[in-house]
Amino acid sequence: MRGPLSTRTPVALGFVAFGLLALHPGVRAQQTPSPTAQAPATPAQTANQKDVPLNPDLPTIFIVGDSTARNNADLGWGDHFAQFFDTTKVNIANRARAGRSSRSYYNEGSWARVLVTIKRGDYVLFQMGHNDGGGGGDTVLHDTKYRASIHSLGDETVSVPVPMPLATGPLAGLTTETVHSYGWYMRKYFADTRAKGATPILLTPTIRNIWTAGKIERDMGFREIDTQLAAAEHVPLIDMATVEADRLQALGPEKTALLFPIDHTHSSALGAEAVAHDVTVALRAAHSPVAAYLKPAN
Repeated sequence: MRGPLSTRTPVALGFVAFGLLALHPGVRAQQTPSPTAQAPATPAQTANQKDVPLNPDLPTIFIVGDSTARNNADLGWGDHFAQFFDTTKVNIANRARAGRSSRSYYNEGSWARVLVTIKRGDYVLFQMGHNDGGGGGDTVLHDTKYRASIHSLGDETVSVPVPMPLATGPLAGLTTETVHSYGWYMRKYFADTRAKGATPILLTPTIRNIWTAGKIERDMGFREIDTQLAAAEHVPLIDMATVEADRLQALGPEKTALLFPIDHTHSSALGAEAVAHDVTVALRAAHSPVAAYLKPAN
């Protein structure tokens, strides 16, 4: 488990100290950057990470999502999540995968591999959307990465060819895929989780570094659909996006840019750690049962 930010070396932290101390009591920075400080190069993304064994005697909080939650060199917020919890009482299992959507995470068998490890009393935090696209059937048909879902809560479908049949997962051996809506895939996750006696929890997507007229983007197109989905399925909706957006708005565009050295979606390691803290703030504000396993707030 990674230690708190206050124990890191100044070299690793210096370029992004800019006021996180005031904005996040649980996140500390040690050194203020010079006016000419540059963000270091960000390592390439990867979905290949080793899962830490879980203590079978403890409940587990699983994270299911995309590269914003798990990425190379600690660039996903899920890689920084455990430090905020009492891990003598709960496991933190980051099972997010870079580049995945609600559709592709399910189709490739990633969800099936997580599902067999879920037990009664566990929790699953779901955060999807960045790779799902925001359109209908035409978006799905033109998606060469085979990850776009239909942007709705309905039961409409689109059939697409599978040029290279998969060896594992629900599409194994098939040459045609029936693509469902974002809502369909998420309902499938929720139902599977509940069938194991665990609790599904839906998170709003992380914030992108996109600004208009001095205001940061607060909705990439999934707020309303997630709100409706959570209400219809009686799943808790944890609005961490608002917590993150408020923090970045207070930082301003220039300082926020240092937290996004690769593009408008993927943050630095320190930025990912701040997002992990945003999630804990939102969990506490929602009085989530998961918050009972958090360390005392600083």
